[in-house]
Amino acid sequence: MTSPAKSLPESTAPSQQRQWLVGCGIFLCALTCFSLLDALAKDLVHRYSAPLVNMARYSVIVVLSFAVLRAKGVSVHAPKDARLLLVLRGAMLGVVGICFMPAIQYLPLAEGTAIYFVAPLIVVILAPFVLGERVGWKQYAAVLVGMAGMLLIVNPGGELSWIGSALMFTSACAYAMVQLLTRKLTKRVESEQMFIYAASTCWFMGLGVIAVFWPEVWPTGRDMFEMLLMGLCGGVGQYLLILAFKRVPASTLAPLNYFQLALAVMWGELFFAQRPSLLSFAGIVLIVAAGLSLTLPMLIASLKTRSLRRTR
Repeated sequence: MTSPAKSLPESTAPSQQRQWLVGCGIFLCALTCFSLLDALAKDLVHRYSAPLVNMARYSVIVVLSFAVLRAKGVSVHAPKDARLLLVLRGAMLGVVGICFMPAIQYLPLAEGTAIYFVAPLIVVILAPFVLGERVGWKQYAAVLVGMAGMLLIVNPGGELSWIGSALMFTSACAYAMVQLLTRKLTKRVESEQMFIYAASTCWFMGLGVIAVFWPEVWPTGRDMFEMLLMGLCGGVGQYLLILAFKRVPASTLAPLNYFQLALAVMWGELFFAQRPSLLSFAGIVLIVAAGLSLTLPMLIASLKTRSLRRTR
């Protein structure tokens, strides 16, 4: 994929680069929120059922989405031709939560998050077909390197739970579709409409699951606060994700997802004393290297162009 400076006329390139940098910054903030959500969820699912934790998260997010919609003065009624895609996006996000929560009961946070990062690889592969975005051989090479890293982590002969791995892989596939559908909808609906459709769909899906798997243990006051904080991290992260995709192509943002993987390794060590094995760590390094190989050149080119413009 060509850099912004080469693909646009000189007069529009700096503006496009600024938009790219702002979008990437927003996306990194979203990933930080998601990593905190994962760490809080990892702590909670050891004491409460995964459906309860998931339902608590989306109850907070639904309230937050209605508050944002009202504050922005946006109508809840989206264009008719976009409603099906909005519900589909919400359903995919619901699958992410339903599968991710029980998966982290079986998997260490770092390794589980690494498997989840099949998602950006799928985004890069499908972006030309679903979104019509240009993807070059460097992106595909990075996908192969990242996939090799994932295989090192899963390690068929290793000790990772296959149940947890299968649930996490399903969650990753669903999240890839969320990112692609987000990009597809960005110019058709308001960010707040996308937010509330997703939150409401996920809440109803979570309600159906918890009705079948009714919890035996309910949270205490301290854990209710932790669930509230988890939900706020998820809601803010989702809204920031939508804003980022309005500014930057999905195939460009995909490599930045690996920042969340680095955070997962850090949270796993700090909060859960879970240090990846040597083989898993090698796989994580490969995945991060694959992402940085695509991200850093574009960032450096953008910064150089901005610097040259200031000196003229």
